[in-house]
Amino acid sequence: MLIFGVFVIYPAINNFNISLYDSRNGRDFTYAGGENYQELFGSDEFWAAARHTVVFAVCFVVLTTVVSIGLALLLNQRIKGRAFFRTVFFLPVVLSPVVVGLIWGWIFERNNGLLNTLLDGAGLGKPGWLVDDTLAMGVVIFVGLWMHVGFYILIILAGLQGIDPNYYEAARMDGASAWQQLRHITLPLLRPTTMVVVILSMIAGFQAFDYIWTLTGGGPIGGTTLMIQYIYENAFQSPMQYGLASAAAVVLFCSVFALTLLNYLYNQRKESA
Repeated sequence: MLIFGVFVIYPAINNFNISLYDSRNGRDFTYAGGENYQELFGSDEFWAAARHTVVFAVCFVVLTTVVSIGLALLLNQRIKGRAFFRTVFFLPVVLSPVVVGLIWGWIFERNNGLLNTLLDGAGLGKPGWLVDDTLAMGVVIFVGLWMHVGFYILIILAGLQGIDPNYYEAARMDGASAWQQLRHITLPLLRPTTMVVVILSMIAGFQAFDYIWTLTGGGPIGGTTLMIQYIYENAFQSPMQYGLASAAAVVLFCSVFALTLLNYLYNQRKESA
């Protein structure tokens, strides 16, 4: 807790303080009050990054939740090679995000990438996966899903194995179909676990940076620049604006905290209903 407090809690709290100051070198600070927030909300770049972040996070959360539940249901069945497939799906989770970005950057490279080489050989041309802003956003969402879904499958599997099998036995005796069992037993009892997946994937979606930076660098023309990259560029690239970057970090924190709280309260309301 001491290490966590020194290297996580204190810097996070101090970030609120820094957002009220202006500094170009990280050593000399001038009190600026709310000027950083005024500049932030008047910046087109900030709103573009915020918009891209929302699009990415919504798509990432929805796809992650649906895909992880679907694959967990399959991997929870008594199928041949189940342990092997569980390992395969979880393997991307332990890879370095930078390595993931480099690998998929090579696969999606326009002229000599593996995917376009196969597509061109089939007469389908060479799409600009990383140079078209619409395609690039789809690519980073897909890569994020590929890299993280194994972790959420593990969570859903734990939830599935915590359901009492007697419920299914009673349902089968009453003549319930597989779909009816899924709809009336599995999904309702899986709701608390699903909410955990939604909250964790939402946080991961809003914090996405490393593999996107390696994959697209935020391009094309800022088409995949998310909030974390916006904060990084303002804090550590010339001209350095620590106060502005800290203000953006405060806004991001408040947004994620509010959404997490809403999800929690919604889940509590469902549980008590």
